[in-house]
Amino acid sequence: MTQLIRKATTFEIINHWLLAISFFLLAITGFGFLFRLEWMASIFGSFNSMKTIHNWSGVVFIISLFGTTFYYLPVSLSWSKDDMEWLKKAGGYLSKNVKVPPQDIINAGQKLFYLFLLIFGIVISASGFVIWLMPGVRQWVLISHLLHNIAFDLLVIAIPLHIYLGTLANPGTFRIMVYGTVPVEWARKRHGKWVQRLGY
Repeated sequence: MTQLIRKATTFEIINHWLLAISFFLLAITGFGFLFRLEWMASIFGSFNSMKTIHNWSGVVFIISLFGTTFYYLPVSLSWSKDDMEWLKKAGGYLSKNVKVPPQDIINAGQKLFYLFLLIFGIVISASGFVIWLMPGVRQWVLISHLLHNIAFDLLVIAIPLHIYLGTLANPGTFRIMVYGTVPVEWARKRHGKWVQRLGY
C-alpha cells in the first residue's frame, strides 16, 4: 500500500481554492470592464452587478492572500545554496539529464512565484481599493488604474503558467490541493529536504 504524507492542511486547501476562485472572478469581470463587453455584463446581470461582484471578490482575494502568509511566506523567504542551484538548473525542466538539489516543502521556483503573487496581489488589491473607495481623488485614481492594469497583465500571464506547472507538467501535484497528501516516494524526489526533516 502506498504510504502518504500530508503536505497541505484543510485550511490551506480551502484558502487556496478561495484565492483561485476569487482571482478568476476578478480576471473575468476585470476583462469585461477593460473592453466594455456588453455580453459579459449581461451574464452577471449588468455592469453595476458585475462591478459589485468584482469589488467583493477583491475583498475575498486579499483576505485569502493574507491567509497564505502564515504558511508560505516564512519558507519563501528562506533561501539556501540548493535553492540557487535549483534555479540555475531551471528545476530540471529543460533537461531530463540534470540532477537538481533537494528542495524544501516548496521548491525555489514556487518560492519565487509566491513572492511574485504576494507583491503583485498587494499592488492590484491596494490600487483596486483606491479606485473603489476613493473615486474623488483623481490623481490617485489615475495612478491606481495604471498599477492595477500592470499587475493584472502580469498575473494573468503568471497564474496560467502556475496552473500548468501544478498539473500537466508535474503529475501528482494537483492532488495536494484536493486531498492534501502525496505519496512519500513522490515527495522524496521533489521535496527531499522537507521529507528528511519529517523523518521519512
